[in-house]
Amino acid sequence: MSLFSSRVLNNMELENLTQVAEFLLLGLSEDPQLQPVLFALLLATYLVTVLGNLLIILAVSSDSHLHTIMYFFLSILSLADICSTSTIVPKMLLNIQTESKTITYAGCLAQAYFFMVFLCMDNLLLTVMAYDRYVAICHPLHYTVIMNPRLCVLLVLICLLISTVDALLHTLMLLRLSFCKHLEIPHFFCDLAQILKMACSDTLVNNTILLFATIFLGFGPFSGILFSYARIFSSILRIPSTGGKYKAFSTCGTHLCVVSLFYGASIWVYLNSAVTDSPRMSAVASVMYTVVTPMLNPFIYSLRNKDMKGALRKLTLGIFSILRCFKSPVVSL
Repeated sequence: MSLFSSRVLNNMELENLTQVAEFLLLGLSEDPQLQPVLFALLLATYLVTVLGNLLIILAVSSDSHLHTIMYFFLSILSLADICSTSTIVPKMLLNIQTESKTITYAGCLAQAYFFMVFLCMDNLLLTVMAYDRYVAICHPLHYTVIMNPRLCVLLVLICLLISTVDALLHTLMLLRLSFCKHLEIPHFFCDLAQILKMACSDTLVNNTILLFATIFLGFGPFSGILFSYARIFSSILRIPSTGGKYKAFSTCGTHLCVVSLFYGASIWVYLNSAVTDSPRMSAVASVMYTVVTPMLNPFIYSLRNKDMKGALRKLTLGIFSILRCFKSPVVSL
C-alpha cells in the first residue's frame, strides 16, 4: 500500500471516528444519592425561570403602559434567558432521570452553538439597555428622537446577527477538529472551552479566535456599560434636588442590578477557573450565570419596579379569571 493511500485511509478513519464520537457530561456530581436532590432543584429552578420570564413578556405585551423602549428590550432579554436556560437544563434533567451521561457529537455542537448565541445575546442586550438609560438620563429632551422604534428594532437585530455569526464561527471551527474516542467533559453542558480541551488535534486557531471574541464581545460591551454608567452618575450628581436624583437613579437601578449579577457571576467563574485546577468546581461556579442569573432577573425587575408589579398583578388576575370561567359549570337553558 502506498504512502498516499495509507494517509487517505487514516483520514477516513479519523473522520469516521469523529462522526460517531460521543461525549460524556459528568455533570455537577457523580454521587448517586445527590442525583434526586439535583433533579428537584434543577427542575424547580427551570420552571421558575421559564414562568418568571414568560410572565415578564406577557405583562409587557398586554399592558399599554409598558409599551416603551425600556420594556421592549426587557422582554427581548427575558426571551433570551428562556432560550439559554432551555438549551442546557432539559438535557441535564434527562441525563439525571435516565442515569445516562452521554451526548452525541452533533448534539454537543448544537448545544454549544445555541448557548453561545443566547449568552452573547444577553451580553449585547445589556449593553444596549445601558445605552438606552444613558440617553434617557443624559439627553432626556432628545430621547424620543434618538431611541425611535426603528432604531431599537435595528439594535436588537444587530445583536442577534453578531451573536449568530460569532457562535457559527466557533461551531464551524470545531468541525475541523478531530475527537478520536469517547471523551469525558467535566461539566454539565458542552462548554466551548471544555470541548477544545478534549480535541486530539491542534486547537491554536480555535483558541486564538476564542480569545479575540472574548476581548471584543466580552470586555468591549462591559467597557461600554461602564462608560454609560459613568456618564449617568455624573449627570445624576449634577441634579440639584434629592427627589430628582432618586427618580433618575430609580430608572436605571434595576438594570444596574442585573448587570452586576450577570458580570459578577461571569467574573467569578473566570477567577475560579484561573485559581483552581478543579474542573468540577468551575462547573459548579458556572451554575451562577447559566441557571441562577436567568431565574433571578424577573424577580429583580418585578420587585423594584412599580409599573411592572402593577402589570403583573393585572395579568395574574386576568389569568385567574379565565381559569375560573373554565372551571365554572355551564348553565344550559
